[in-house]
This record gives sequence, C-alpha cells and structure tokens, in this order.
Amino acid sequence: MRYSSLGLAATGLALTGCNDVLEEIFQNQGNTPATQVNVGRGDFGILNYAYALEQLEAAFYASVLLGSYYASASAAERQILQDIEGHERLHRDFLKQAIQALGGTPIRLLLPNFTAINFANRDSVLGAAKAFEDLGVAAYNGAGKLIANADYLTLAGKIVSVEARHAALIRDLLQIGTFVGPDVVDLRTGLELSQTPAQVVLTANQFLLPGSKLNVANLPTS
Repeated sequence: MRYSSLGLAATGLALTGCNDVLEEIFQNQGNTPATQVNVGRGDFGILNYAYALEQLEAAFYASVLLGSYYASASAAERQILQDIEGHERLHRDFLKQAIQALGGTPIRLLLPNFTAINFANRDSVLGAAKAFEDLGVAAYNGAGKLIANADYLTLAGKIVSVEARHAALIRDLLQIGTFVGPDVVDLRTGLELSQTPAQVVLTANQFLLPGSKLNVANLPTS
C-alpha cells in the first residue's frame, strides 16, 4: 500500500513480532498519567483518533496470537488471524508515521484493558474481534465527513475498506451470512451504518486502562 502524496510506503514498515508489541505496551505502564488522552482538533485530531483505534486493534490481535485459542485453532483460522494482525499493525504504524510526516504530533502509546476477553475461548475472541472490527468501520465512516483535507479522506478510505473486509470475514467465521446484518447495514438504503467519535469512544474506552481512555471533545462535529 503506497500513498504517494504523503511520501510514505506502508509496505516498507518493519514487521515486528507480537511479543515486541506487547513488550512495548507493558514497558510504558509505569508512566501512565491519570488523565484522558485528548486526540486533538481538526484533521490531525481525526488522524489521531484513527491512530488510537488502530493501536487498540493491533494490541488486541497481538494478544490473540499469544492466546491458547489461537494455538489450537484450525490452520485456516490461524492464517486469517495472522493476516488481520499484520494489517492492523501496519495501519497503526502507517498512521503514526503519516501524522509525523505531515507535521503533526501523534498521541502516545495507549494501554489496553482486555480483562473482559477470554483469549482461550473461540467465541470470546471472535466476539471481541467482531466488536472491534464493526466499531472500526463505523468510526471511519462517521469521521469521514469531518475531514477537511481531501488527501486525508482518501487515506481513510483506503484503510476503512480493509477494515470492512476484516469485519465481514470475522462475522462469517462466527455465523455464515451475517456480514451484512441489519445491525451494520441499513437495509433501507444498503449503506453501512456509522457512529460519531463521541459514540465510538463509549465502546473503545471500555478496552483502555485509566490514563489511556480517549477524549474526543475537541474534534469537529460537522
């Protein structure tokens, strides 16, 4: 994936292992201030909002690949989860580097709270994956109209289309034919449902530790 106007190549990012991702997360736990993380305002705020959600997804799939459900899953399911983990890690790293290259300041590393997820249980893991993927698609769709710079909107469109593929695949792993369920697609219009940043963080913050919960109060609303 190359986004030439930003001069960045996501395929050039180094692929680190899952253990490296989790080590980086837990090394930062002792330095967490007891405040929310404000993503900022304007287009950089939107990019940081997306970066925050990609951090959360990347951390989740890194944990999945270390869990006993993954170790005992079928070869097909392990390959699917490996592929998605790699995509989310690339999305996370790409957005961070894009924000820096454009002159913005990325938010710090967020600390996840996955205590509600049983990484030894298939239904728990895939149910959480479904929630994260559906949330990600709804978040990008809801934030798209808030982006002023058309180049950034193109970037978001390239990422959300991949997230939608993830969501469809995870849904069909749980139950075939649910990838276009009425909870994600408006059956009257055939359009994907969206959520505002304020709606999204109500869910996302449930999976973040105190000090890493997101504050989107300064983002545009229209």
